[in-house]
Amino acid sequence: MISKYPLATSTWDALETEAMREIIDSGQLTMGSKVKAFEENFAKKFGAKYAVMVNSGSSANLLMIASLFYTNENYKLKRGDEVIVPAVSWSTTYYPLYQYGLRLKFVDINLETLNYDIEELKKAVDSKTKAILAVNLLGNPNDYDEIRKIADERNILLLEDNCESMGAKYKGTYAGNIGIMGTFSTFFSHHISTMEGGVILTNSEELYQILISLRAHGWTRNLPEKNLLTGLKSSDQFEESFKFILPGYNVRPLELSGAIGLCQLEKLDSIVAARRENARKFQSMMSTKAQYHTQLEIGESSWFGFSIILKDTCTFSRAEIINKLVANGIEVRPIVAGDFTKNKVIDFFDYEKFGELKNAAKLDKNGFFVGNHHYPIDNYLTLLDSVL
Repeated sequence: MISKYPLATSTWDALETEAMREIIDSGQLTMGSKVKAFEENFAKKFGAKYAVMVNSGSSANLLMIASLFYTNENYKLKRGDEVIVPAVSWSTTYYPLYQYGLRLKFVDINLETLNYDIEELKKAVDSKTKAILAVNLLGNPNDYDEIRKIADERNILLLEDNCESMGAKYKGTYAGNIGIMGTFSTFFSHHISTMEGGVILTNSEELYQILISLRAHGWTRNLPEKNLLTGLKSSDQFEESFKFILPGYNVRPLELSGAIGLCQLEKLDSIVAARRENARKFQSMMSTKAQYHTQLEIGESSWFGFSIILKDTCTFSRAEIINKLVANGIEVRPIVAGDFTKNKVIDFFDYEKFGELKNAAKLDKNGFFVGNHHYPIDNYLTLLDSVL
């Protein structure tokens, strides 16, 4: 079946092609000056002090969690600490928490916003809770006034998985720069693409230095001469070449990715503006269809995609409507991973389900999403309208 309404399309043009050609001709393929420039521009764009580029959004989540085990600040985590997570997200929101021995507490989502059910979140927080990981789903920021209030009252750490929501804002602040750290993805289907890639934002100099050490083997090589981890580095580059201080990884990005990212970042505002205009038309179209829930915007969503959830009163099944969509050339997917607690992999986790997770279950049973794009999609929406 040829796709008439694709899930994702490329945001690249001749600028990215030329940027890649320049890198290939230069011979500098591993992480270098283009990655550094991308990080500086990314941090400036989103209003943060520091940005660290890695090879994927999944790696960004991994380093974000890992760094909190090596900080000297009072928000340092240890094995067994409880972290609250939403029941609906992607797998690598959760995996680093398991991999670092943290206890996950799954909390239900709001069926309209697809983010935390704030009332359930309030009830879930207790004396054992050390952190709240807020996931901004499908471009939509969380209600950060409420979440900050919950976190601040109990001195709980706030983290953001913003991998699906680049360019989203909450009351003028970019999502991903609201918690102490926030993560982004630059995978092909996301707002900007560097082939594979991810970014961590933070305003903490110490966390930034931990992140850049963890990113490359846990060595000192990329740290400033005067730094918060070792004090003063040796001026002898040979001596510092293979000096290891943290049990790190190799999740460095390619220089190609940095060069492409610089081109893509210049397009972000226009990409988000086009997605928001498409969303306005999608919302108008769906307002006439009483059998579906669609995502309720919080703040300024960057509209990763368009979610559709069958209401309890719907007279047909999800399987029936998905078959019709596919038959008409419309690509469709589950809403992220649905209710993640249904997956067998959580048998490995130390976890708790808080309450019934009834909205996550409804989303899992009756939800799906279609794509949004960086260009006008009136013809796609006309096709979707005819099928729904």
